[in-house]
Amino acid sequence: MGDATSASEKPTIPITVDFSGGLEMLFSNQKRHSLNIPATDASDKPVTIAFLIDHLTNNLMTDPRSELFVLDKHIRPGILVLINDADWELEGEESYEIQPKDNILFVSTLHGG
Repeated sequence: MGDATSASEKPTIPITVDFSGGLEMLFSNQKRHSLNIPATDASDKPVTIAFLIDHLTNNLMTDPRSELFVLDKHIRPGILVLINDADWELEGEESYEIQPKDNILFVSTLHGG
């Protein structure tokens, strides 16, 4: 009779997230992650890339140096983001609503010297 288990039964979206250019070192040295993320955020709105960035930082990142990936909860400059092989600038950047089976690629263009 209770809804105690409803939180664990929320719909999810299957996506693939790839990291390249050294970013994989922040995520268990693994380049590809197949994830099931919540379909909606805390406000019951469809999840966006902004939600995904926060989700990755808080749930998947194993390296404590989150500043190498985000600054003020936004992707740091020098990281390219592709959504299904298209520049995220063409898709609405952080406001893009994630769809089932999307492939999100984060590529660092920052190099030490």
